[in-house]
Amino acid sequence: MNGWLLAAGITAFGVAAVHIVGGHRDVVRPLLSCGLADEPKRVLHAVWHMVTVDLVLSAAALVYLALADDTSATGLMAWFVAVHFVAYTVAFLVVTLSVGWQKPLLRLPQWILLLPVAVLTVAGAA
Repeated sequence: MNGWLLAAGITAFGVAAVHIVGGHRDVVRPLLSCGLADEPKRVLHAVWHMVTVDLVLSAAALVYLALADDTSATGLMAWFVAVHFVAYTVAFLVVTLSVGWQKPLLRLPQWILLLPVAVLTVAGAA
């Protein structure tokens, strides 16, 4: 068993839970009640659900990799998930830092949840 990958998977499930609960309240409700045209509104709503599925499947994959016998594909898959979470982290940091907000790192704090999963996954893949 790979303890780092298990920790990454459990953390990723926590991130998914925060995304579902907090995202529904802070993102989905305001999105659905805003005056945005219906088609882009529904596309953004679908993207939020797509991210939900992605987070849950990534968490499940990490737990599976942690508990599975070490195979040649285990490391490659762990690296894929690690890069995946690094990319999500970078996306949130680039967007939040490009806006010019005061205290930008706290305005879109999703990166704070995503980065630990990336770091734990890198530790487990290495």
